[in-house]
Amino acid sequence: MKFLVFIISINIFLIKCNTPEKKNLVEIKKENSKYILYRNGEPYYIKGAVAHEKLDLIKKYGGNSVRMWRPDSAKLQQAQEQGLSVLFGLPVRAERDGMDYNNEQAVQEQFENVLDQVKKFKNNPAILIWQLGNELDFIAHLVDPNWKVFEEVNRLAEAIHDEDPSRPVTTVVGTGNWKKMKIIVKKCSAIDILGINTYGDIAEVRNWLDTSGWTKPYFYAEWGPTGFWQVHGTEWDIPIEETSSEKALVYRERYEKYISADKDKCIGSYVFFWQQKQELTHTWFGMFDEQWRESEAVDVMQYEWTGNWPDNRAPELISLLIEDKKATDNVYLKPGKLYTARVIASDSDGDELTYQWEVLKEPKKFGYGGRGEVKPDSIAVIQSAVNKSEIRFKGPQTEDSYRLFVYVYDGRNHFATANIPFYIKP
Repeated sequence: MKFLVFIISINIFLIKCNTPEKKNLVEIKKENSKYILYRNGEPYYIKGAVAHEKLDLIKKYGGNSVRMWRPDSAKLQQAQEQGLSVLFGLPVRAERDGMDYNNEQAVQEQFENVLDQVKKFKNNPAILIWQLGNELDFIAHLVDPNWKVFEEVNRLAEAIHDEDPSRPVTTVVGTGNWKKMKIIVKKCSAIDILGINTYGDIAEVRNWLDTSGWTKPYFYAEWGPTGFWQVHGTEWDIPIEETSSEKALVYRERYEKYISADKDKCIGSYVFFWQQKQELTHTWFGMFDEQWRESEAVDVMQYEWTGNWPDNRAPELISLLIEDKKATDNVYLKPGKLYTARVIASDSDGDELTYQWEVLKEPKKFGYGGRGEVKPDSIAVIQSAVNKSEIRFKGPQTEDSYRLFVYVYDGRNHFATANIPFYIKP
């Protein structure tokens, strides 16, 4: 009898040794009406950023994940070295990019390309979630897409589950279209979790999902300042940008009131955007400048991710005026005439502040998500020393729309910024 027990014990030991251990397992569980994401058996709340560079700063400031579009092996290695997981953007194309979902050959080629990516990278431990495309329904001028796109998303999700059952699959959508959500609920049963891109309308997201019948968990795939399509504009129809300090307040309020506050269905978020980005302006969405100096928004995310503010904070920009007029006053100037502009800023650490100013013409060419946009060249109209909180500048000679930008530096790798649109009217 003892010999038999010994044999059984040995067999159990051999079975355990020869059974492949589940690694890189990511799963979603519903516990007491609350959805929780687990990674390798541990609860995993996403504290992420949309980023391509400076992944070390995400880790340093308390983040644990990065959203990337079709990362290569080197980017995945960088993320893994920093202890970051990756939301892996797979190459699913939208109609705005020329994809035709009535073209069976094109659809099949895309299907095989996506599955090739999954097969290539599925053993990489950095990958957290597979993402099928980004805002695949969006076409300019609010035209409805070919809704077959979401049938294909579902087919891809099913195939990825077969190829890699260890990770969830998502697709990412923008907000506001009720028809879209009802179609996704109906057609995308294989999607495990939904990614949401939202900015000024973040307060509406949870109700939008619930009313549409989405019962699964979600995460914020992009969120940040108020979009240029959501703000008040000038009389000549130019969007008025929030100052960096106003944006910092918005980041904090939206994270605490709508993201971390949803304990039932939201499993985390990716803040936008972890570098500088030209989209309408070069300051609208970026949390850093071109020298990787940090704005107040970075301070906010460190606080939200860790519970601690940084030892040294970015400066606060209180106001920017041209001839005592703010952006909402519809500033009209004359060509060649001298004007005064001044900025009021402060630094809670008592650091000495320096200033830089420039005037840019309002750009005329725009692309989806800033694609192909380039920062305009500075116009040489500033007449007094640049490194002052108050300057004199001449109105440009050509009738057009412009912006006056100011950048405030604390000498400790932080900055604040604001701009005022103005119109040259002879």
